Amino acid sequence: MSEKTKCHYCQESLQGKKFVQKDGCQYCLACFDKHCAHTCEQCHKPISADSKEIQYKNRYWHNTCFQCNKCLQPLANETFVSWDDKILCNNCATQVSSPKCKGCLKDIVAGDENVEYKSTIWHKNCFTCSNCKQIIGTQSFFPVEEEFYCVTCHEAKFAKHCVKCNKPIKSGGISYQDQPWHTECFVCASCSKELSGQRFTAVGDQYYCVDCYKNFVAKKCAGCKNPITGFGKGSNVITHEEHSWHDFCFNCKTCSANLTNKRFVFHGEQVYCPDCAKKL
Repeated sequence: MSEKTKCHYCQESLQGKKFVQKDGCQYCLACFDKHCAHTCEQCHKPISADSKEIQYKNRYWHNTCFQCNKCLQPLANETFVSWDDKILCNNCATQVSSPKCKGCLKDIVAGDENVEYKSTIWHKNCFTCSNCKQIIGTQSFFPVEEEFYCVTCHEAKFAKHCVKCNKPIKSGGISYQDQPWHTECFVCASCSKELSGQRFTAVGDQYYCVDCYKNFVAKKCAGCKNPITGFGKGSNVITHEEHSWHDFCFNCKTCSANLTNKRFVFHGEQVYCPDCAKKL
């Protein structure tokens, strides 16, 4: 009898018997199941020669064992997805692979409008303001720690408000004496010129540019009749009763000696040193 009609392992004749031919050799069914059959990924039993076998990426299953790892739906005749070494039906694969909405905790599937921020994702209609609960969707928002605010609520809750107009300062602005102002609100009380970055003088709760302060607010020196601004030369001021002088203008009317920090006599709206006053 030809060697080709014998089982490769047990050498029994295969004449008139069912056998399996593989890799150029023939095997009786018993020897094939014992020595050559693949092991099923699902039930871990040999896949006998009489069974239908499904192969996928060097993995093997009985036809009846090839099913969704999650819902156990038979997949021998269905499309499937391999996910993390597991075989899943399309529905289960969608549930596993789809990201979860931070708001409703449901799947975000293809076609859903969504909002993503720092690796967190929401359905568009689930992304709402932490304060007013209105939908932010794809509009502008402000993150504050773990919460999110629409522009209106963020302005009302967190933005600084201008001292003058009491409206929120959305950007920019200036601070003077620890109080916030819109740049366009911090202006000269006389000419309305913006004072940001400019020299100015405060008089009570009013602010004046240098020119307006000189022309309309500053006291006039009783000596030179020019305004006493407090800027530059003559920043030190001498005051007596209702009269004021630059320190360099506070001179004796007769001898012109400067009387700053010295004794003087005030007579007839003028100042005199003690010696000159004796001669009046």
